[in-house]
Amino acid sequence: MEIEFRREISNWLTGLGVENHLSGAMSTGVMFLACILLALIAYFIVRRGVIRAVNVVIQRSKATWDDVFMRYRVLEKLAMLVPAIVLKLLVPIVLSDYSIMSSLVDRLLSIWLVVLVIRSIYAGLDAVNEISDINLVSRRLPVKSFVQLIKLFLFFVGLIVAISLLADQSPVYFLSGLGVATGLVMLVFRDTILGFVAGIQLAANRMVSKGDWIQMDKYGADGAVEEVSLTTVKVRNWDNTITMIPAYALVSDAFRNWRGMSESGGRRIKRAVNIDINSIRFLTDEDRIRLGKINYLKEYLPAKIHEITESNAKVLDVDVKVNGRHLTNVGTFRAYLQEYLQHHEKVHKQMTLMVRQLAPTTEGLPIEIYIFTNDTRWAFYEAIQADIFDHIFAVLPEFGLQAFQSPTGNDIRSLKSVNVEG
Repeated sequence: MEIEFRREISNWLTGLGVENHLSGAMSTGVMFLACILLALIAYFIVRRGVIRAVNVVIQRSKATWDDVFMRYRVLEKLAMLVPAIVLKLLVPIVLSDYSIMSSLVDRLLSIWLVVLVIRSIYAGLDAVNEISDINLVSRRLPVKSFVQLIKLFLFFVGLIVAISLLADQSPVYFLSGLGVATGLVMLVFRDTILGFVAGIQLAANRMVSKGDWIQMDKYGADGAVEEVSLTTVKVRNWDNTITMIPAYALVSDAFRNWRGMSESGGRRIKRAVNIDINSIRFLTDEDRIRLGKINYLKEYLPAKIHEITESNAKVLDVDVKVNGRHLTNVGTFRAYLQEYLQHHEKVHKQMTLMVRQLAPTTEGLPIEIYIFTNDTRWAFYEAIQADIFDHIFAVLPEFGLQAFQSPTGNDIRSLKSVNVEG
């Protein structure tokens, strides 16, 4: 059929006055132009007809993932394969009388097809990466690292296939030659290889994901992870500076990930107030009456007094303080704090809640607050912590207690002035 078509074109050109020795070449040229025109028509039909109809359906659908594919023009890039396939099928037939040119054009078209396929896959991978960000999948898996890895792999595959097509050799021939250059490849792509291995470990163990708050003092990183790529991890610090950490450093070095705190819904407060030991004493009857009016102590004090009374009934000379059990202002203060925190609306009740006494030091007796707030946001956490300790310091005098504070310059000057006056 192709021979008859070529003969018809040649006769038509001869009829127009073209010499016989030129009519063959010109008929081939006309057929070549016809192939290009046919490829353009096929592309126009697919691009303006099929793809436009599919885009209309995508715009009207309620799903969001297909909009991402449309934004990255994945279908448009796939449409470019249509004219390439048409030319790939027809041009070798048209140039059958010109073996060298036919072979060269066929190889170039094959390389063009490889480039178009890889280009389309790249666009699809970029769309998948954005969809994972929208659906927060990237917080669980380093999707971008895998996308970059696949792109790198496709690049090398495409390069080897393109070279093999130009050289008319099997791709296996060139792959076998890569063994010689393995040392050079490992030297040039050292960070990429280490990053790839680290990326697998980070993904398998869920060590770090996008959105995590990590702290790595060695690299000056203290903030939220914005991006986990094949070779680096991008961290936006709380002062809005950017720190880039090599991916393999997160595997080989120590860092702190605060994801567990965020996922648990509670953030720990572990802070102590130092009580001046000289202010610790037994409660008097007046103290018990006054403190008994405090809401958080209305159940504690009667129960504790009853317990102590029963215990002291077995003790002789109970009026001597050291012979029996007696309420202290610091013990009552601890009981008050326990109830106060139990009723605090910003304290997480399903997590550890404890008020404990630590070993005394030269700076007094530490009363430690060990609780978790139910709001993990930094600013709100700091505000909750400040409110709690504002209240603690304010109520200390109600229990006859004083916070320990090292002498300041004013204290020393006041002492000197008293001595002078004396």
